Amino acid sequence: MKSKDIKMGYKLLDSGKESKLERVGPYLLVRPSPQAVWSPGLPEKEWQGADAVYIRSSTGGGNWEFKRRLPERWEIEYRGLKFFIKPTGFGHLGVFPEHGESWDWIEERIREAKGPINLLNMFAYTGGATMAALRAGAAVCHLDASKGVVDWARENAVLSGLSDRPVRWIVDDVVKFVQKEIRRGKRYDAIMLDPPSFGRGASGEIWKIEDDLLKFLLDCRKLLSEKPLFIHLSCHSPGFTPLVLQNLLAEMMQGRRGSLSNGEMVISEISGRLLPSGAHARWTT
Repeated sequence: MKSKDIKMGYKLLDSGKESKLERVGPYLLVRPSPQAVWSPGLPEKEWQGADAVYIRSSTGGGNWEFKRRLPERWEIEYRGLKFFIKPTGFGHLGVFPEHGESWDWIEERIREAKGPINLLNMFAYTGGATMAALRAGAAVCHLDASKGVVDWARENAVLSGLSDRPVRWIVDDVVKFVQKEIRRGKRYDAIMLDPPSFGRGASGEIWKIEDDLLKFLLDCRKLLSEKPLFIHLSCHSPGFTPLVLQNLLAEMMQGRRGSLSNGEMVISEISGRLLPSGAHARWTT
């Protein structure tokens, strides 16, 4: 997200010393940002004015240190899409601002298609991409293994006035669901996925992106319609650079006519400095 695109909501004020200073709605937050190894641009007193700081534990996880009482949740807006924000025990807020450019891209691609598009959004979290696709006119299958975040996404859709659009809200293990959709003969014109580095299913299944992503992508290929519109792959895993993701998509779509591209996901500070925040790759016709 670039600060000029925000009507009310998110701004990255500064970063450095492996942290970032953010304004999220009316509140100032400090959260970890391991890649921000440079020096902060703003004076220390600006950082000291934060309403809450997320402190990461050396043994994993972390906790919030609240310097003043915050509401349980509040709203922000991005180009007409609205989100509930809630500080979680993992340090997340319910929105990854670096995905804003991707939401714009998929909305544009779906509008350009000028026809019915059936999109599968996997590891879909709280629904930013789902809402962008719904607003553009697509039918969406929103899939995540966490009931809590799927419920959160439903609430975001209501908040954004999109609850009447064609969407299936699915709580399921993503790998198992893809296998079921293959057996059912289901087909999709577009696929989005933002897989985690590591995950554990309800029955103890283990997901490791370095071991499982390629096979999963090859399975996802079986769900594509005869004339797919796009595949959008992103992640935040160390070592999975934009080119790595592009090479994975190239193998997934071998033999299909289309173009590949890749890039870093970034958040722009108000100074213009860019904070790298993950990678993406795209295949499109």
